[in-house]
Amino acid sequence: MADPSRVLYASEPRLDVAEFRRVLVDSGLGETRPIDDEARLKTMLDRANLVLTARLDRPDRQLVGVARGVTDFSWVCYISELAVSASAQGLGIGKGLMDEARRQLGPSVAISLISMPDAVGFYERIGMTRMADVFWFSRKR
Repeated sequence: MADPSRVLYASEPRLDVAEFRRVLVDSGLGETRPIDDEARLKTMLDRANLVLTARLDRPDRQLVGVARGVTDFSWVCYISELAVSASAQGLGIGKGLMDEARRQLGPSVAISLISMPDAVGFYERIGMTRMADVFWFSRKR
């Protein structure tokens, strides 16, 4: 689908909700996200303070990846979504988004996330360390 060298990475704090939803669905993350609740998706974007995108370098600038995070820009960043459209998976776009996050955050900010079970190998391949001591209160909706 895409030549990975023709992918543009950028910060897009005002990302369109419909584009965000489409990438969540295309990536498979739509199964675990509130894709039928536009107001909630909008709040997810509005309250994130790190929204990075991967777009194809062509006239339509198709969105093929999103990394959404919450950070203090000093100590830690929690990446709540790393979504790459299925048609663009395997092209290095997920790694490119994580590299862009690391570039924008700088070397003094740690990055954490909770992986979907089928993505664990990806995070290990890009050099992230698996942590055993994670705790969770489940949401009610």
